[in-house]
Amino acid sequence: MTVRYRDGIELTLSDGTRVVCDADDLDGDVNVVTHAHGDHYPEGEATAVCSELTAALATARRDVPLHRTTDPRVTLLSAGHVAGSQAALVTDPDGTRYLYTGDICTRSRFYLDGFQPPSADVLVIEATYGEPEYTFPSHDDIADDIHTWLRETPEPVILLGYALGRAQKLQLLAAEADRERVFTTPAVERVNEVIETHRDVTFDVDHYGEDTSLREGDALVLPMTSGRIDWVDRLATEAGAVKAGFSGWAVDQSFKFQGDYDVTFPLSDHCDFAELLDVADTVGPETVYTQHGSAATLADHLTSAGYDATSLRQNQLSLGDF
Repeated sequence: MTVRYRDGIELTLSDGTRVVCDADDLDGDVNVVTHAHGDHYPEGEATAVCSELTAALATARRDVPLHRTTDPRVTLLSAGHVAGSQAALVTDPDGTRYLYTGDICTRSRFYLDGFQPPSADVLVIEATYGEPEYTFPSHDDIADDIHTWLRETPEPVILLGYALGRAQKLQLLAAEADRERVFTTPAVERVNEVIETHRDVTFDVDHYGEDTSLREGDALVLPMTSGRIDWVDRLATEAGAVKAGFSGWAVDQSFKFQGDYDVTFPLSDHCDFAELLDVADTVGPETVYTQHGSAATLADHLTSAGYDATSLRQNQLSLGDF
């Protein structure tokens, strides 16, 4: 078998079957989409092994169908990253088990159960936070910090997080902190509606439009990309609002200044560095491949811990092509 990082991750099984994971162009014999973040599913209409919720979210977000299918060689496991996210356990005809994680989080939060890694012979693991300095607080601790800040901040607040994932948690946190009104925009509302039909959760928020005036006690949840748009800064100035960013990158103080936030919190939907190491220990693989983020650093640490670990570079074979 070979592992190649091309357009997504491509696994070639012992019988020649190509399993293509999280590619822009799903051209494999078997195609897998782990979740509905834009860098993990195709732009055009496609069919893939994925969860029902991921298919619905991807379809709603781009208004282009992602059709769900199954394959006996692929077992999907809840990845704990965002709603609908799955890891893929691929069984080769020769019996070898390959675990492709996609993005994962082992911490349970709100309506998401943390990823429970299975045993596998080969592990292909994300390395978004594959640097030792990325250590996140427990979910309860970070939630308590956010609740306290929300309750002690009388001004309107603008909360920025990804439209799928962070934005839903921010809406729930704002409601739990008794903000008087919680608003969000169509991009987040579209995601909310799909999740509500598939999960036992309700996002009781109001629509934010051009005629909405923010006042003391209000919270406005916006997609993270909105933070790069001038109108958000103008809105914050006009409303006297406090602008907050939420990401694992907030462990680094530069995140606050790069995003021009008033305050930041390390609220993340990924494993931190120690949790990535714990995943590898639980899986117990003979071989590990790291990809995305700090892949080389994580591979070095895994090698030091006794694993046969290699970071994948695009268009490079994982076996013998180094």
